[in-house]
Amino acid sequence: MSALPGSIEGALTTGLDDSPVLPAPADLPPLTEQTRLEAREIIARYPVPRSALLPMLHLVQSYQGYVSPEGVALCAEELGLTKAEVGAVATFYTMYKRRPTGRHIVSVCTNTLCSVLGGQRIMDALSADLGVHHDETTADGSITLEHAECLAACDYAPVVTVDYEFYDQQDVESARALVEALRRGEKPHPTRGAPLTDFRGVSRQLAGFSQHADEAAVAGAVDAPGNYEPTLRGLRLAEERGEHAPPMTGPTAEPADAGEPRETVRPAGRTGETPGKEAADARVAAADTPAEKAGAAEAHPDAPEPAGRSLADQDDGTDTPAGSEPGTSGQGPQREA
Repeated sequence: MSALPGSIEGALTTGLDDSPVLPAPADLPPLTEQTRLEAREIIARYPVPRSALLPMLHLVQSYQGYVSPEGVALCAEELGLTKAEVGAVATFYTMYKRRPTGRHIVSVCTNTLCSVLGGQRIMDALSADLGVHHDETTADGSITLEHAECLAACDYAPVVTVDYEFYDQQDVESARALVEALRRGEKPHPTRGAPLTDFRGVSRQLAGFSQHADEAAVAGAVDAPGNYEPTLRGLRLAEERGEHAPPMTGPTAEPADAGEPRETVRPAGRTGETPGKEAADARVAAADTPAEKAGAAEAHPDAPEPAGRSLADQDDGTDTPAGSEPGTSGQGPQREA
């Protein structure tokens, strides 16, 4: 069983999409011994092996472009989990793809602000141009299109990402031009962030391995230029207006028992009373309302015992002889005649 959509195991475990699993493409690269060695390298990073599952699923995608049934089986074997357990994770997070993907993942934010500023129009236009809907791949295998609930970039809305790299402040025409360039094999530089690679490359990065060929490429990705003006604009306006946040001060150490009046935490011993009585005195003195003061006074060690209450530590038995209680006739000790 695959533990992915279309399997009884997957549907019963996750309650999610149970549409048929498409057969693996004929050109799907196999998961080799090198894949297993890298999976074990990931496992060695964690004190609990199953914590490695998330990056291992990204590793599978870096080889095959999605979380295949073969990838589920590999993760399960290496971690000592069932395929159902692995499948439950793979079908929960949207960054794990359940069917073969294109060379690039194009995500269009259609959440509130992006949608109001044109995100839904962008999604509709790209869907019509490419002939695909959400989470579908073009016939030529170049693009998988998806809508995204939020890409955490409201100051750049509307935004589109390609393989999770940002293309900010898009409109229908700029998004169309971006997708056309991607289909031609070009890689337009993101508005900010690292140079574009492809979905399998960024999946390898998410698995904790470098997707770049050498140190120079790594440095170029880290130091890539970007347009951060929308984020910085608020800081510049505040500086021009002389506005600033109030200064931060260090935290004030709280007494060991923050629920007590400060005077009760470390009794001074100046009153000649025991620490317990001194603390009780302080509680009475610190009470804010008559009700609180009455409650604190009632709990004071010197408070008189309420009428009718017998002390718990007295050992004088009960007032009623055994067998004389109502309803216990004949159950007490029998006297000799």
